[in-house]
Amino acid sequence: MTLLENKNYSEQSVFLPENLLREARRQKDLRDCSVPRVCVLDPDGDIVRYLKKNTAALNSCWACYHSDLYSARYKDVDFGIIGCAVGASYAVLLAEQLFVSGCDLLVSITSAGKLNQHLLKDYVLITDSIRDEGTSYHYLPANEKAFLDQNLLTRLQPLFTSGQVSVQPGKSWTTDAPYRETSSAITYAQTLGVDCVEMEASALYAFSQVKSKPVVCFAHITNSMARQSGDFEKGAENGSLTSLELIYQTAKLLQ
Repeated sequence: MTLLENKNYSEQSVFLPENLLREARRQKDLRDCSVPRVCVLDPDGDIVRYLKKNTAALNSCWACYHSDLYSARYKDVDFGIIGCAVGASYAVLLAEQLFVSGCDLLVSITSAGKLNQHLLKDYVLITDSIRDEGTSYHYLPANEKAFLDQNLLTRLQPLFTSGQVSVQPGKSWTTDAPYRETSSAITYAQTLGVDCVEMEASALYAFSQVKSKPVVCFAHITNSMARQSGDFEKGAENGSLTSLELIYQTAKLLQ
């Protein structure tokens, strides 16, 4: 028997995020209230660390056992943000819980390795992703693709001509084993037209497709898999300022 057998995709889960959060609120003596409508996953944690130095504060409506949600504001957009949400399974666990807690739009901005040497921009809006992780296969059959909702993509087109953000559309390879990015695996991904490699997008998009929830995944192109000196440099405040502008413009276009 393989891991992909015995998957009934139309069957409801017994374990529901809203029920877990109900018990968490009971145990933590938290009131039942809503998180911000716009929420952000920050796998590297740099944006959260920057915001904590300024005005970000812990959100008292977030009942998750495994993470802290901070309430923040950039220009005139209020949002919630969770740091260090690394990997497909953890990112989707948080997505499930955020959307039953009042979130209406989830944005993920993750560091990514560059596979397409012709990329011109600092960020990639991930339009579709190779499913090389396990979580998405609990949501979508193996023969289906994980991709950004077409309506969201259409509404985000102005990002590509904005003078304030450096972003282009592209395709990612989502892996849950970054230290198994072998030369042959990289070459194969490149033959499929992949632009970058990261750890969350395909699972978040699979969740988005099945649950009909708006999720947008960006990759901040920061490295060449540590194959050269100077990798992982993001710019001012470890890339937080440019990422916040990207979050802001995305929220403005979609809210």
